[in-house]
Amino acid sequence: MNIVYNSDNYWVAEYAAGQGLELVDKLASRGTFFSGDMAEKFAQSMNAVIAEDPSVEHIDEFLGSFDVLLTVPVVYH
Repeated sequence: MNIVYNSDNYWVAEYAAGQGLELVDKLASRGTFFSGDMAEKFAQSMNAVIAEDPSVEHIDEFLGSFDVLLTVPVVYH
């Protein structure tokens, strides 16, 4: 696992061998996992957002647009 992005609100992790990307909302303790074409499109979109404006606020705003997909509770054990 490789942490691609980490802020006070969100983190994005990339899993080895291109298995996918995980997006977690830290405050809501919910996340989702993108694989295949969705992971590729998400990564491309995120790279475009970072190229446009790499500020934490701008990236967090972009990631916030995925909140409706964050349905998996984050459980620590």
